[in-house]
Amino acid sequence: MTITRQDMDAIRALQGLEDSRSSVRLRAALAVGTTPDPSFVDKLIERCAIEPEFFVRDMLTWALTRHPVSMTLPELLREVRSERAQARSQALHTLSKIGDRQAWPSITRALLSDADDEVARSAWRAAVMLVPEGEASALATVLATQLGRGERETQLSLSRALVALGEVIVPALRAATMAPDPRVCAHALATQRLLREPDAGFECAIEEAKRIVALGGSGQEGR
Repeated sequence: MTITRQDMDAIRALQGLEDSRSSVRLRAALAVGTTPDPSFVDKLIERCAIEPEFFVRDMLTWALTRHPVSMTLPELLREVRSERAQARSQALHTLSKIGDRQAWPSITRALLSDADDEVARSAWRAAVMLVPEGEASALATVLATQLGRGERETQLSLSRALVALGEVIVPALRAATMAPDPRVCAHALATQRLLREPDAGFECAIEEAKRIVALGGSGQEGR
């Protein structure tokens, strides 16, 4: 069997994905995405689960989006059920970039409340991208159960996901402002402000919300 130059380039690119140097892995992922081939898909997904560098992972995701959805979607849907947190997170991130709503049923409540913050954040973003018409309100109710969770970066991710859903989040946020947990209440108030004033900035919104809660208010007075 004759090995063509194209075959050799493909072999080198796939080998490059495992190089110890992140710059080589980045170039390899770029090469694979530039000349997509069905035989690359399994290796790309396998690498997504273990690649330590963010920029390389993002290039791996781009490379996967360059391949036919019919080939990538089944593999990614399998990965969101992986026991490895990074595999779940990166698969969800890639699904959000592909944007095919066939993936919607895979965005389960378990993923939206995953114990790993990175997985949960990826699930929130994917859910907002993939939610079918008429289901945004139900999604908002589920996302609201995560208010108050994690550190500032995680809370910002959730607020952004909720705000992206629009006015359908108002009832869920209003209910959350009455929560006994001050972190939940403050996060809900901050998200309400971002919905009303997108340019307010999360830091400003959350600090104001914490002051309101500390003073015993819910932010709903006079409304």
